[in-house]
Amino acid sequence: MTLSPRTVRAALATVVAAAATIGVALPLNATAATSGGNGLPLGDPDLAETRTSQELARGVTLTRIVRGTEPAPADQINTTTRGPWVVSVLTIDPRKAKGHLKATYGPDLARVEKTSDLVRSAGAVAGVNASFFTFTADPLYPGDPVGLGISDGKLLSEPLTDPAEANLLIDANSNKVVAGHLQWSGEVRNRTTHAKLPLEFLNHRPVIPADCAGLPDQTTCTSPGDVVLFTPEFAAATPAGAGVEVVLDRRGCVVSTATTRGTSLMAGQTSLQATGQDTVALLNVASRGCLDSDLKVSNEDGDNVPLRSGLYGVTGRYRLTANGEIVVPDGTGSFFDRNPRTIAGTTRDGKIVLATLDGRQTTSVGTTMDETAAVAQSLGLRNSINLDGGGSTAMALQDGTLVNHPSGTNGAERAVGDAIVFIPSH
Repeated sequence: MTLSPRTVRAALATVVAAAATIGVALPLNATAATSGGNGLPLGDPDLAETRTSQELARGVTLTRIVRGTEPAPADQINTTTRGPWVVSVLTIDPRKAKGHLKATYGPDLARVEKTSDLVRSAGAVAGVNASFFTFTADPLYPGDPVGLGISDGKLLSEPLTDPAEANLLIDANSNKVVAGHLQWSGEVRNRTTHAKLPLEFLNHRPVIPADCAGLPDQTTCTSPGDVVLFTPEFAAATPAGAGVEVVLDRRGCVVSTATTRGTSLMAGQTSLQATGQDTVALLNVASRGCLDSDLKVSNEDGDNVPLRSGLYGVTGRYRLTANGEIVVPDGTGSFFDRNPRTIAGTTRDGKIVLATLDGRQTTSVGTTMDETAAVAQSLGLRNSINLDGGGSTAMALQDGTLVNHPSGTNGAERAVGDAIVFIPSH
């Protein structure tokens, strides 16, 4: 990725310079404060720090922080203690804000859209990128979430068993946000025969067993495959290929059965796909009658999480703070090195904070996981998680204007799987 074309000058003597650094027009109600050791816990304690704030809507405030005044040498981005760092902080006070926080995937799960487009199309005041997603691992369905995905009370993507996954639950009805790690279980059950079949995935392309890849008739395969439930939110059509697909109507009754996969679902329909040996099990369960789908979500304590209207869920990697304490684990490798970051969490008094930290640039070096957690704690986040970062990190305003400077070539914005947005009441 190339560096930002703009540089932080030798001294940020004015608020105008600080605002220009991140490409946002200076608001009329901006205030500036410069601090040494009382600023963000990044780099040397003597670094100058400038903050500007703007009220985007009642109870919704954007604060932009620039720490450090000299551009970093390109070969020292990962090691410098002089910065600079550019942090954009969106704070939502549910007691004052008129509107609701939610997650949005855009037209469907499978496609990707820029955060700025997701914010604009949702009519939101502002928003940030959210979940980790398939990206280049599956060119056909790049927007597919890697981990939890809940939209308006509907489970669209299952949480991983990987303990590194961190989930953010958003109740749009109350604007309450909870961080943690969720678990799930899923199965389908024939109402007449009571036969059951567990689900491996929700809205993810099933894998054909390697030793059966050349079999057009998967029912002859003797190796276990996948059983996947698809909903209309996935894409214009379900994944095509060898296997079995059973389409169900809104009552769960079988509409069609095919020995190949790939179809377009009508409103209210769902489908079950199977590969490998599981194709026979699916055909048996789906015969003679209708099916009930049983999807359950629970928190890390094992308590049931009701999938009610207004509930949204996104997926991150690692909790940063829990009950005010830094909990990010030790780690090595590129993920733990300095990168652009997107974080989300809540303060002790219930405010919601969404923040981006620009990185991989001489004008903003980014943060390690430890540094990210320290920033989250310093921003007052009692509970917080690390969302997708790197080239995905983006914050945008209602008209699609980017607040931060992405790390893509010439600041290019990456298309992502979903976004967290705040939508005003009308």
